[in-house]
Amino acid sequence: MKAAVLFKTGEPLQIIDGIKMPALTKGQVQVNIIYSGLCHSQLMEVQGGRGEDKYLPHLLGHEGVGIVEHIGEGVTKVRPGDKVVIGWIQGEGLNAPGGKYSHQDYVINSGSATTLCEKTIVAENRLVILPAGFPDKLAVLLGCALPTGLGLVFNELKPEKEKTIAVFGLGGIGMSALLAAKLSSPTKLIAVDVSDDKLTLAKELGATHTINADDIDPVTAIYEITQGTGVDYSLEAGGTVQTIEQAFASVKDGGGQCVFASHPRDELKISLEPHAFHRGKSIRGSWGGGSKPDSDIPKFVKLYQEGKLSLEPLLSKSYKLDEINSALQDLEEKRILRAIIEVSE
Repeated sequence: MKAAVLFKTGEPLQIIDGIKMPALTKGQVQVNIIYSGLCHSQLMEVQGGRGEDKYLPHLLGHEGVGIVEHIGEGVTKVRPGDKVVIGWIQGEGLNAPGGKYSHQDYVINSGSATTLCEKTIVAENRLVILPAGFPDKLAVLLGCALPTGLGLVFNELKPEKEKTIAVFGLGGIGMSALLAAKLSSPTKLIAVDVSDDKLTLAKELGATHTINADDIDPVTAIYEITQGTGVDYSLEAGGTVQTIEQAFASVKDGGGQCVFASHPRDELKISLEPHAFHRGKSIRGSWGGGSKPDSDIPKFVKLYQEGKLSLEPLLSKSYKLDEINSALQDLEEKRILRAIIEVSE
C-alpha cells in the first residue's frame, strides 16, 4: 500500500509506495481508507513540536473513514464490509497496538489509529460503525474535530442557557465548538481568530460578534462587548500559549470558566494571573472533549440529520494523498479549516 511517512521531524512527509502489511494480531482490524482528515496534531508531529520522536519512521493521521477488510482475533465490534469511523479517542472494544509495516530493509511504525495511508491497521476500540445516511466526507470529522469540538460544549462545559460565550480559534475544533455553543442560545457568542474569512463564516454559523485578534486585543474587546464583566464561558482551540492565556483572561470573575483543547509546542508554558483564581475564575484542559465515541457519535449524527449542525462549511478543501505536504502548509498558514485527504474513491 501507499502512505505518507514521517522519517525526520522538520522535514516534509515522504510518499512511499509498496509498503507491506503485517499480519493482524489480537484486537487489530485492517481498514481500507476512503478519506482522512488532517489537523494541527499532525502538523505538530511533523514539526517536532512534541519533543523527541522515538518512533521514526512512522505513519500519521488520526481521523478517517474507511471499509473494514479483515479482523483479527477477538474482534466482535465490526465485520468485513462495515463502513467505519476511525478516531484517536478510545471507545469500546479491544485495545491493541498499531501495525509495524515494512518497506525494503526498514520498519515503519504506527499508532493504534493512523489514516494517511491506503490501508491501515487499527485497534478495535478506535473504530465506530458509521451510522447509515451520513456522508463519507463529513464522517471524517467524527474521528476528531467533532468529538473534541462538540464535546468541549456538550460534555465538558455544559453551558446554561442564555449565557455569554467566547470561542478562540476557528479551525475544525473551534468551529465545531461554536456550532455546539450556539445550541445553548447564548445572549452573546463571540468568535475570535486572525482570519477574516473564518470570522465571516463564524458569523454565518451563529456568532453574534467577531474579533480579529490581529487588529485588536481580544480580551479588551470582549470586556467592551460584555459591558466590563467578561464572558461566562470561553472555549479555546487556537493552538498557542497566547490564545489560552487570552481565553482565561476573558472570563468573568465569580464563576467564569475556560476550557482549552489546544496543545502548544511541548517546551512552552502558559502564564496566568494567580489572583484571578481567588476571584473565582477557573480553567481546565480537555482530552478529546470528554467524548465517548460509541455513544456520542450517534448523537452527533442525529443532530446533523435534524438540521441542528451545519457541518459542510467545516470542510475547506480536498487534497490527494500525494499532496499531503501542500495540505499541511495550508493548515499551518491558516488558509483552511479542515483538509480532506482523498485516499481512495
